[in-house]
Amino acid sequence: MAAWGRRRLGPGSSGGSARERVSLSATDCYIVHEIYNGENAQDQFEYELEQALEAQYKYIVIEPTRIGDETARWITVGNCLHKTAVLAGTACLFTPLALPLDYSHYISLPAGVLSLACCTLYGISWQFDPCCKYQVEYDAYKLSRLPLHTLTSSTPVVLVRKDDLHRKRLHNTIALAALVYCVKKIYELYAV
Repeated sequence: MAAWGRRRLGPGSSGGSARERVSLSATDCYIVHEIYNGENAQDQFEYELEQALEAQYKYIVIEPTRIGDETARWITVGNCLHKTAVLAGTACLFTPLALPLDYSHYISLPAGVLSLACCTLYGISWQFDPCCKYQVEYDAYKLSRLPLHTLTSSTPVVLVRKDDLHRKRLHNTIALAALVYCVKKIYELYAV
């Protein structure tokens, strides 16, 4: 599979007007084609997507609209949980610095609990799902490098595999710090 890459000046190129072809290996891109072969076509699409996710292709193009939309929503919910865990945990940790100590726990404790809840839910529901390693690609330049000309669908969902190790470390660290703060603050409130 080959796709057009970025412009590069090189030997024999005339001022950047020529485009160099960038080839993708067979392990880089997988396309779940929308071909209906019988009654269980949706099950076949889901099976193909699952196999592609487990095979860890760099790009997965999903032609069937229903499965593509469901996958994009699932990824969006996971992203929302991650961002909520990080933002709520940050609010929990920095509220005592911005508000008077007598009132800060009214915001910081609920924010800490929210951060911990989102982090826990993400850990239970998304952490071991192979779909959490992917993000929906919207960048037109990156999409132009993929073999989308072979598709029958005009609105495919394109997933790109991204390393989420730092992302998980970030929200786990912030949620853990928020938990420690909440436990300490609750102890202070009820021990006095």
